Amino acid sequence: MSETIRLTVDVAVFTDPGNDLQVLLIKRGNDPFKDQWALPGGFVDYGESLETAARRELKEETNIRVNDLIQIAAFGNPKRDPRGHIVSVAFATFVPPSEVEKTKGRDDASDAQWFSVNKLPDLAFDHNEILKEAKGIPG
Repeated sequence: MSETIRLTVDVAVFTDPGNDLQVLLIKRGNDPFKDQWALPGGFVDYGESLETAARRELKEETNIRVNDLIQIAAFGNPKRDPRGHIVSVAFATFVPPSEVEKTKGRDDASDAQWFSVNKLPDLAFDHNEILKEAKGIPG
């Protein structure tokens, strides 16, 4: 295990097609947590801003483009990721229901789907904690 701390971004994307707040999740195509649901996200490239990384990962994994991102918090528990000490900066955004039809799992996401925030599957990493922080953001 490396002594280097690595940096990732995660994005909680919300929509409300009518009194049912929904969040976009991806099914992970790779380990760790292969085939588990998670928020879209990934590693920040050298020289890339956090916001640029968040937009890039979201587009790569879900085919959704966003402009506005709200930074929620940083999540840095050294045990949050089995690959090592990885800190994630989480963002939230809200998209209109018309964006839902553009959703498609791509890149290292084997699937991408919208879930009611009241009926979520078990999530990988600490993404339940991130979502708990993010749910108060949209609107």
